[in-house]
Amino acid sequence: MSIPQAPRLVLASSSPYRRELLQRLRIPFDVVSPDIDEAPLEGESPEATAVRLSIAKARAAAERMTDAADALVIGSDQVATFDGRQLGKPGTHDNAVEQLRSMRGRSVEFHSALALFDARTGDVQSADIVTRVRFRDYSDAEIEAYLRAETPYDCAGSAKSEGLGIALLDAIDSDDPTALIGLPLIALTKMLRAAGFAVLGAA
Repeated sequence: MSIPQAPRLVLASSSPYRRELLQRLRIPFDVVSPDIDEAPLEGESPEATAVRLSIAKARAAAERMTDAADALVIGSDQVATFDGRQLGKPGTHDNAVEQLRSMRGRSVEFHSALALFDARTGDVQSADIVTRVRFRDYSDAEIEAYLRAETPYDCAGSAKSEGLGIALLDAIDSDDPTALIGLPLIALTKMLRAAGFAVLGAA
């Protein structure tokens, strides 16, 4: 009797941070860039934006593949928010300075959404993992020193907690320490188990 082949695992992301996180699970995976519009919709909540985009990325990556029939596709997106407004990736040095100035001494919520699209069935699992981060009251000179050293212009909220950005923080409150970096691995392993993918058996 033939043993059913394990589904192909695909990360729908161009982010090196998510790739590095997924590598921690020691399971083989492919990477496909989803290439979608990540702008929030008018009136959309941060949670809704993050979840919608994570699902859209997973579906878009599956559509770009020629052999996606047996794939489990992982999509993820992160949105930072405080004072009722969303903070995306700064993109430039000046935008990052503005973001970090506005957040000093404040608490910020990071919504790290995750989606797992099962191409075999069309089913989608999704979740939003919230991390609450308290920034300390750092100086403008510290902002400049941090940005010159880390150049975190592709990170929501401009603060890379896995690097020098940790020096800007007073506290992190989360059920999943990997969520803030960009790919919530606790939630992901739960989703993979639910989809019949044995993470520990595949490692």
